[in-house]
Amino acid sequence: MTTSKIALIIGHPYPESYCNSLAQAYARGAAGNGAEVRVLDLGRIGFDPNLKYGYHKRTDLEPDLISAQETIRWADHLVFVYPNWWGTMPALLKGFIDRVFLPGFAFQSRPDSLLVKKLLKGKTARLIVTMDSPPWYYRLVLRRSGHHVMRRGVLQFCGITPVKITEIGTVKTKSAESRTKWLRKIESLGFKEGTPTK
Repeated sequence: MTTSKIALIIGHPYPESYCNSLAQAYARGAAGNGAEVRVLDLGRIGFDPNLKYGYHKRTDLEPDLISAQETIRWADHLVFVYPNWWGTMPALLKGFIDRVFLPGFAFQSRPDSLLVKKLLKGKTARLIVTMDSPPWYYRLVLRRSGHHVMRRGVLQFCGITPVKITEIGTVKTKSAESRTKWLRKIESLGFKEGTPTK
């Protein structure tokens, strides 16, 4: 049996957010089942989220981003915990993806081809996404736009599959009891996903 290696990426910029509480619950559950968990709290690390030159010129990575790439390489399973703002992820998480999921690390372009080599194959992912709108509204009106971006446009593009999604809707109107129940559910999910691999 091999210990599960999980990179837990918190995409909410406010350290006291409900997302952070959910992330802590997941980490407790995973560690309780023997998993090794490394946390990347984007609200606490230092980096410029702006890919200022696009892909025309490489911007040197800050030490925290070098460490983040090492953590992602190390992990078997990536867990992203973040709120849904304006139909998608917060700017902080988008900036992190822009700066970290670079050619040569996450994918590699092929000369004279639109196809890419997926460099993060063999990894799986879980998205834990909070939102104030009801999940039915996000599904029917916005067509789960942010989920598609993360699942297909980012993670599967780099070879990470499967990508599973846990939605927690109408957070703004949830009672304290309901929020606590969700924390327990996410802790149980962490325990399940922290199961050692064969």
